[in-house]
This record gives sequence, structure tokens and C-alpha cells, in this order.
Amino acid sequence: MNREQLIEAVRSQMPEKRWLHTQGVIDTAVQLANEFGADPGKADLAAILHDYCKYWPIQEQARIISEHDLPQDLLDYNKELWHSHAGAYIAQTRFGIDDEAILDAIRYHTSGREHMTMLEKVVCLADYIEPGRDFPGVDKIRELSRISLDQALIAGFDTTIGFLLSQGKLIYPLTIAARNNLLREGKAVDKTLLEKE
Repeated sequence: MNREQLIEAVRSQMPEKRWLHTQGVIDTAVQLANEFGADPGKADLAAILHDYCKYWPIQEQARIISEHDLPQDLLDYNKELWHSHAGAYIAQTRFGIDDEAILDAIRYHTSGREHMTMLEKVVCLADYIEPGRDFPGVDKIRELSRISLDQALIAGFDTTIGFLLSQGKLIYPLTIAARNNLLREGKAVDKTLLEKE
């Protein structure tokens, strides 16, 4: 299956608005990959496929997770997390994607995880900041992305965690672990740098 066929297969799985989001993630992921040293071809492919299962019935996503040795604890947390792991499974089994780097970028684009690769960071951040995104704080995350990929990701995770706290919802442990790991690695720039710009 060539790239155009893959795009059509993905596009057929979602409403037009979500496809526009996917296009934004593709463009943003490739741009970030070029800026920060990830493989732009892999970023392109992971971004194309990242939301493949997003609009599948929740029961089908749960079935894929429960029947195919995927992390069972996902089923105890927000359903918004499920499509990423189901999507990585489908990318591998239906589309023959066997590059673990691409599969992991799909798998962790929603939650993050400790020790994220550059490709995982690029796809995760692109999902936060693509041009169609409009939520409180997104412009700040976009500004930070011009200075530091890690700082922008921390801000993105902070936004997600803050939203879940405000809704009284459970927070998936990998998201907290991803944020804490970025802080521990010390790669994030001081926020005062942004204020001096």
C-alpha cells in the first residue's frame, strides 16, 4: 500500500473534521522532525496513522486491547487513550508496519511515557499543537515548541493533567511518568527564556 492509498484508508475511518486534524498533525510532525532531528519519513507515517482507530466503536477498541496482549490497565482509564494502542496494533497487523519506532510513536501519542524517543515526542507534540487545535494554553505550547521540544511537551502534559483534575477524572500513570521524566532529564529550558523573547 503506497502513501496515497494509506491516506485514503485512514480518511475513510473518520469524519472530515478529524481528517483535517490528521493533516495538521502530519504537516506539524514533519516540520518538528526536521527541526529537532527525528526521521521525517517516519514522522509522516506515524502521523498519518495516529488516529486510525479514533472513531471505531469503543467496544471494538476495548476488544482489541483485551484480546491482543495490550496493556490491560488502559481499560481502567479514559477511553480517549484506547485508540492509540488499538491503532498501533492495527497499523502492524492490517498495514504491515513493522518499524517499532513508528508503532511506538502511534502507541504513545496520547499518553506519552518515560524515555520518549525523539520521534515519539514529535508526534505527541504535533498532536497538541497542529494549526487546527484551539484550547486554552495552546498558543503558549506553540511558542515553547520554537524553543524546546521538551518544554513544550511538559506544558502539553500539564494542560492535560490540569484538565483531567478539573473534571475529577483519573490520570493515566504514564502521562505523569512522561512529565516527571522530562523534568528529571533537565532538557527543558527555563520558562524565563520565553518571557525574555
